[in-house]
Amino acid sequence: MTPLPPPQDPALHLLIVSSAPALSAQLRDSWQWDGPPPVFAEVPGLAQLRATLRAQRWDAILHCLNHTACTPAATLKTLRDRDLDTPVIVVAEPADQRAAMKALRTGAHDVVFLDRLSRLPPAVEREVREAGHRADHRAALEMLHDSEARFRALASNLPGLVFILLRDIDGSYSFPYASEGSLRLLGLKQHELRGAAKRFFDTLLAEDRKRLLEALEASAREGTALIWEGRLKHGERWIDMRSLPHRNDEGTVLWTGIATDISQAKSNEAALRESRAQLAALSSHLEAAKEEEREKIARDIHDELGSILVRLKIEAALLASKLPAEFSTKARSIEKLLDQAMGTASRVARQLRPGILKEFGLSAAIECQADDFAHSTGIACRAQCDEGIELDSDTSLALFRIAQEALTNIAKHARATLVVVRLRRENGNIALEIRDNGRGIAERDMDKPKSFGLRGIRERVQSLNGAFHIATGEQGGTLLILKVPERCGAEAGLAEPEEVIQQDLF
Repeated sequence: MTPLPPPQDPALHLLIVSSAPALSAQLRDSWQWDGPPPVFAEVPGLAQLRATLRAQRWDAILHCLNHTACTPAATLKTLRDRDLDTPVIVVAEPADQRAAMKALRTGAHDVVFLDRLSRLPPAVEREVREAGHRADHRAALEMLHDSEARFRALASNLPGLVFILLRDIDGSYSFPYASEGSLRLLGLKQHELRGAAKRFFDTLLAEDRKRLLEALEASAREGTALIWEGRLKHGERWIDMRSLPHRNDEGTVLWTGIATDISQAKSNEAALRESRAQLAALSSHLEAAKEEEREKIARDIHDELGSILVRLKIEAALLASKLPAEFSTKARSIEKLLDQAMGTASRVARQLRPGILKEFGLSAAIECQADDFAHSTGIACRAQCDEGIELDSDTSLALFRIAQEALTNIAKHARATLVVVRLRRENGNIALEIRDNGRGIAERDMDKPKSFGLRGIRERVQSLNGAFHIATGEQGGTLLILKVPERCGAEAGLAEPEEVIQQDLF
């Protein structure tokens, strides 16, 4: 119903339907109560009533029976036609009890007889109050209907199933509510899902159904959110359920949430994992090809270039012994240059493929690399390596390359004066720790798009099922820690506190 706007003042506005001015005056004069005096108006018939109802809203209508040109039924019909819920109180002569009862059956709200006009104010007050309650109730119902309509519209447009899942005290499940998305998601109509929750559980793979029941039990027991992913029996479709539990006083648990189709996301994840696996395989293949090429170049440098330099040195020495004194100094200078060339060739060959790695193991190779680093850069470098570390050739080579790359980065960016390299055995893992006292490393340095050195280290560690961590040390500089399993196929973790590791480095 849509009544006209209420009057501005708080006094009651009462409309008397009567063609007898004396009777209207009697009603006004007999009114007695503690509130402000009502505002009365009078209309003699139906036409005037209609015009007055269009002008404003009235709190109540006093219909004087047998003293007007219209019947109570006509007055009530006029109010219904205008969608008004205005109380109608019939005022009748004591002798008109039968007509008054008929008016009540027609829809009048009360009857007050002229010999009992003291009942009129409380009757009007009661009916006005009841009309206000009815108006509030209608407004609440309209708000509820609007809210339900918005919820249903929202639920029907969501890309999934909005549900209310109930677990009874006996452990049985039911769906008090399921949105239209049940047909798209599960192939079940709403009434089929609401009728029996078993149909929903039957659509899931057995192992995933078991996990869902366990997740529901844990959510009900601990009051935590339900987060579950599982597959349907038919096809490769995946669904995701998310909800928060609510426990009622009766012991039942209610989940209100949403289930969505995540098949495309799962497919994308699988494709991404496959792509990463292919990239990792390609990276491993490229590294193997690079190592093979390095070994070939190192062998050529050592065998061919090294032998040429040795022959040149022998020839230069013979030539110096036969030259006059004035030319022997120049020959000795050539010999020294040849010695430098031989040293450089040997160092380059070791960097490309250190023979010491194959002959004496990883510890000796890292110590040799630290000596070469200190000699070539002028930065003090100490290597502390445990004896007896024996790894397969691929793991040894990967760790050596990581140490080599880390030292190269320190030489380029750290501005350090001291570097410490530690290689040790720890709880079934091989730990490599490299620490410098340089300017440290910032987050933005690790996230640079072209930070290929760190990315290469991370890729190598991941290919060995290892763990990798790099950060600015508490005492300054940069701390790099990585651990790889000593046995192939195992996994390594960074379990030791970082501060303990840093204290042990110096």
